[in-house]
Order: sequence, then C-alpha cells, then structure tokens
Amino acid sequence: MKPEKPSIECLTNMDYSCFLSKISAARQINPARLTNELAKRMSSLIMLSGGMPNTDYFPIKTASITLVDGTTIEMDEELMKIALQYGATDGIQELLSWLEDLQMKIHDPPTAKYAPENGQMKICITAGSQDGLSKVFDMLINPGDNILIGEPNYPATLTGLQPLGCNLINVPTDEHGIIPKALKAVLSRWRPENAHKFKNPKFLYTVPNGGNPSGSSLTAERKKEIYQLAKEYNFLIIEDDPYYFLQYEKTKAPSFLSLDVDGRVIRCDSFSKVISSGLRIGFVTGPAPLIDKIILHTQVSTMQTSTFTQVLLLQLLKKWGQKGFLNHTDRVAMLYRKQRDALLAAADKWLKGLAEWYTPNAGLFLWIKIKGISDTYEMITKKALERGVSLLPGNGFMIDSSKPSPYVRASFSFASPDQMDQGFQRLAELIREEMK
Repeated sequence: MKPEKPSIECLTNMDYSCFLSKISAARQINPARLTNELAKRMSSLIMLSGGMPNTDYFPIKTASITLVDGTTIEMDEELMKIALQYGATDGIQELLSWLEDLQMKIHDPPTAKYAPENGQMKICITAGSQDGLSKVFDMLINPGDNILIGEPNYPATLTGLQPLGCNLINVPTDEHGIIPKALKAVLSRWRPENAHKFKNPKFLYTVPNGGNPSGSSLTAERKKEIYQLAKEYNFLIIEDDPYYFLQYEKTKAPSFLSLDVDGRVIRCDSFSKVISSGLRIGFVTGPAPLIDKIILHTQVSTMQTSTFTQVLLLQLLKKWGQKGFLNHTDRVAMLYRKQRDALLAAADKWLKGLAEWYTPNAGLFLWIKIKGISDTYEMITKKALERGVSLLPGNGFMIDSSKPSPYVRASFSFASPDQMDQGFQRLAELIREEMK
C-alpha cells in the first residue's frame, strides 16, 4: 500500500536564485555541447556544427555481454556507434525516460506535473551519485553559508563540503537518523521570516536509509516533521539515498521526494550498490531550475556520463523491465540482509559487554561504540591491521576529525561469515588488551 500523500499546495513563488552560489549563478550554456533535442535529429541533419569524431574510425565494432544467468546483451555495430560517441550532457534520452518512469513508480513526486519554473521534477545522469553531490554542493554553497548535517557522516561528504568555506552545523541523530526536535532546537537561533537575509541554513543534507557509517534510517514520521521545518525555514533538502534498495524491511518508508510539494528536494540515486560501482552511473532528481544548473556544470567538467556505460545499463534495464529490475534489487537486498545477520551474530558472540551497537535496517554498515576506550584511532589503524583486521575508526566520520572517538565502523558487504567471526574475535581480544 502506498503511503498517504500530502495535499499538493504548489508554492509558485519558490525563488531558486536565492539558493544558488555565485559560481553557479554565473554559469552559461556551452553552445558546443550536444543536446537531447539535437541527438534526436542527428540522422536527418547534415552535421557541420559539432566536433564529434567520425564513428567509422572507432576501433571497437561490436560487443557481447554475458549476464550471470547465462543470457547475453548484444551491442551491434549501430548501437556501438552510439555507445562510443559523445552524447547529451544530461544523459541518453531513452535512459532518462526509463528513470523518470522508475521515479514515478517508486516515489510519485508531487512536482512531476508542475511547470518547470515552479520546480517540476527533472532528472540528469551523473558519473556516480558522488559526482552529482559534488555538483549540487558547487551549485548551492557560497563561503559562510550555513549547512545542516547529521553526525557521524560519510567522509567524502564532509571533505567535499569543508573546503567550500561553509559552516557545518551538527544536528543530533540517533538510530533513526536526524531527530526532528533537535533540528527544531538548532533552527531556533534563526527566524523563519528572515530566510536568506541573515544566513538561515541553505540546506539539510541527509542519507535517509542505512546512513554511512551509522546504519540509521529515518522513519516516515520524522521525514514529515523535517519537511515541515524545511518549509517553515525555507531550506532545501539534499536526499542522498544510495542504499534505498538495500532496505531490509518489506515496507519502505516514503522518500522526501514523495513528500515534496514545494520543489525543495534534490535526490541523489545510485546504481553502484545494486548493479555495479565501476559503471559510475548515478542520477539526480530535483526541481528543473536547479537540475539545469547541474547540467551547465557538467557541460564544462565531465561533459557527460560515459555513453558506453549508459547504453550498457539501458540495454540491461530494457531486458529486465521495471519489474525485473525491482526483483533484482530485492534479491540483492536479501543477500545483504544475510550478510548483516552474519555480522550481527559475530558481534553478539564476541563483542557483548565490550561494545554497543544497534541493528541497521538498511545499508552495509555496523556502527560500534567500544566501551572504556575514548579513542579507537591507533587501535584500529595500527594494532588491528597488525592482526589482519581492517576496520575504520570513528573520528574520520565526524565534522571535527581531530577529536577522539570511541566508535568503529564495520562493513558486512564483502567478508564471508567465517571472516566476520574471526575478525570480531580478534577485535575482542584487542579491546581486552587495550582496557588492561
């Protein structure tokens, strides 16, 4: 059963210009870049405009990709010419359409039928969701801007934000993610009516499912409360959701995108966890005026996500169909749930009394607080490695990484159950030695 949707009250006065960084506001169209409109007409045009290489000189003619079920994806000469050529900056149109149908099926965004200037849902394909996030940050942040973010958080996000000169404002979290009451307390230092005049927060960044490293997942009720605060204080929500399909309960919580009646949510999705991390394909969904700015950035950076990987992914998705893709993600989630359970069993066996943790309902990580040890850095980066166990110390996931942290992050994505058991046995021995 789909979650109850909010009533649609489109705020036609959303002023996206007030969110843009000076750099993004100054970006102009690159007239040499291929658009989807031009790509549709290429076969009927005399092409004297673009600097595209001649496909007759490409050295790769065809390709055959074998899937795990023994079937193949065939890329013939005509498809290969497309795969090896420049493409539209925002992505191959057919793949964009497929992804739009997927977002409608899963999230049914209220903004889908809005006018573009009022925040109509738009999608662009990026070279992995991290590439999309980096461009989102570039688009929104000026030095001195206030950004809301939970702690602990993904190091690549923290190191991506910190050099931009923004103020990272920590919002307290627990096993269910950002705490709305704590967020409201943080926001109380500003007045809603003064949004953007006195440096009210510009956006909230959150990983709503299976946060890295905490494993926390926001509940539906918390998302609704957070979205209402975003409306009241007029800040954007960056919904970074690479673990959406790795939720381990049958009923998935509604996304911020599904609640977005204003056009204030930018959602980042990834195929890295359910198809391939090496293909480097993610996609960003959000209000058209903001997605257009990301596309302008892409025109002068990566120019586009690899056409070859887009074509390959599209052929796979067409072969599966939407139902087949969702069945695949369910199978992947089931396999990772077994991995999670194996790591939890090892933790129960070896770490009881030595550490604290909670069961993650999504993602790939277990966030462990070691008792009696104020800082795990040397223990994990040196002594655990000497014993053949690779973990990550908690301080690297904090806004101020110089402060001591009693936490450790363990991943259950790769190791076998036997290796998990051995790894936690060695960790337990090390903890006992450190506590003497």
